[in-house]
Amino acid sequence: MTEATTHDLICPLWRRLLALLYDVVAVLAIVMVVGLLCQLATHGQLITNGAQVRIAWWYQPLQALVVAAYFVVSWLRGGQTLGMRPWRIRVTNDHGAALTLRQTLVRVLVAALPLLLLLLAPAFGLRTALWAVACAWGLWFVAALFGSRGQAVHDLAAGSEVRRIG
Repeated sequence: MTEATTHDLICPLWRRLLALLYDVVAVLAIVMVVGLLCQLATHGQLITNGAQVRIAWWYQPLQALVVAAYFVVSWLRGGQTLGMRPWRIRVTNDHGAALTLRQTLVRVLVAALPLLLLLLAPAFGLRTALWAVACAWGLWFVAALFGSRGQAVHDLAAGSEVRRIG
């Protein structure tokens, strides 16, 4: 594939962000269903109120695993999430082939790294921590504006790129 042809297939950042917005809706639905199932399984004791709100220790890791599985399975099975389909984009390796399991795991872990900034919430407040996460994700995607192949930080780490199809 020539350089001009490869460049023509690179997905513009605005299209990726709109697809991500669609995926946020899908992820919220998944999180709500998992939350409902966990509430039913614990007979309403998943989250308890007292002097402090307490959440079962396993709940947030479970939610993280389920959300990560949504992305990993989607990228392994056709290279598209639900949000990527209407925008006709697909994630591939640097050569246009399907991602490996290792690449999908690296991609999802690096994309999720800014969530570690939520650990700042007890010291600086939830609002500050959420802004820190949003700024970090902004930096992750700004990289796509400067690279010739439109790769965000998680794409650079995984050796992947998002391409237009059709």
